[in-house]
Amino acid sequence: HNCYVDISYNYSSVARVDCAEGGMALPNPVLWWPLGMGHTPGLMYDIIITIEDLETLVTDQYSLPYGFRKVYWDADTLKINNEPFYMHGIARHEDSIIRGKGFDQATLMRDHHLMMWMGANSFRTSHYPYAEETLQLADRHGIVVISECAAVSLDGFNDQLLENHKNALTELYFRDRNHPSVVMWSVANEPRSFRPEAGPYFESVMEHLRSLDTSRPLTLILYDHDLDVTDYAIQYADIVGVNKYMGWYSDPGHLEAVGKQLITSLRLWRETLNKPIMITEYGADTVAGLHSLPSLMFTEEFQAEFLTKYWEVFDELRAEGWFIGEMPWVFSDFMTKQEIRRVAGNRKGLFTRDRQPKMAAHLVRGRYQAMMADATINHDEL
Repeated sequence: HNCYVDISYNYSSVARVDCAEGGMALPNPVLWWPLGMGHTPGLMYDIIITIEDLETLVTDQYSLPYGFRKVYWDADTLKINNEPFYMHGIARHEDSIIRGKGFDQATLMRDHHLMMWMGANSFRTSHYPYAEETLQLADRHGIVVISECAAVSLDGFNDQLLENHKNALTELYFRDRNHPSVVMWSVANEPRSFRPEAGPYFESVMEHLRSLDTSRPLTLILYDHDLDVTDYAIQYADIVGVNKYMGWYSDPGHLEAVGKQLITSLRLWRETLNKPIMITEYGADTVAGLHSLPSLMFTEEFQAEFLTKYWEVFDELRAEGWFIGEMPWVFSDFMTKQEIRRVAGNRKGLFTRDRQPKMAAHLVRGRYQAMMADATINHDEL
């Protein structure tokens, strides 16, 4: 039999090698770019493996979509294909009003079109690996993904948990490694990493993942306790993700205090760690159609004002060169267990659970679309 590998672009083979040769090179490939960087986003090749039986002439083929891109990071920045990349994205959940918890194809298409309508260039798979179809669509649309392990609010850092955690990361890596959209790995969300035993635990976790992949940065998502930067795990990450709820869970309703508190806290993290920082969650529960002037908690006006207060800080810190991204919590309302702090689920969505926009979605669209226009202009000036 014959066995060979083709790299195909626009249905034409641009490189071929015999399977026995074990490797191939593609000089000057067309690069995969994220949405809104001044290049055509989401360009993909197909890697096609063909086996032919010379006697029966039966052919078997396997095709793998693949994008070529380079990720670089240091103490200040994140770059894709040697150009600075600022994440203006969103945190999500696999949840919808009819299907409930889980993957739904129609909802996937609606969500991705709404993200593109907003101008979001990235999302985090909070707080678990999403369906492979989601990543395949992100590849094609040029939307960057932070792929997150299903490790939420970890505590009790024992050997059995560590073994399970490493196994989950291994499975995540081998499933998602060939997606160009996956630019960063998140090893956990809001672990109890203020405990000293979290230090050696996450050092081992990070070492394990780096033994599999050195081409992507690693992040750990922290729940920030205002001005307390006691944490024993984040030192082992490459990029710092912080969830912030000043004006909601702390000092609820007092948006006048957000600016000074937020900028002081984020600069303290920067001074402590000297790593790139992004905000991976910030938001306020909002009941669609509930209005108040002056704004009150749970109204659409409050959510809009809440986001705007955070943006003032983000813009100032981005100019300092080390603040690399923002993701509101959350894309759409989703169901939770019943409790007194939830009004029929988590209502922090920019969209309702049936994917209709609140006032905040239009505000985010205005901000993100302007960012994409600026990025395109800056590229054209090069």
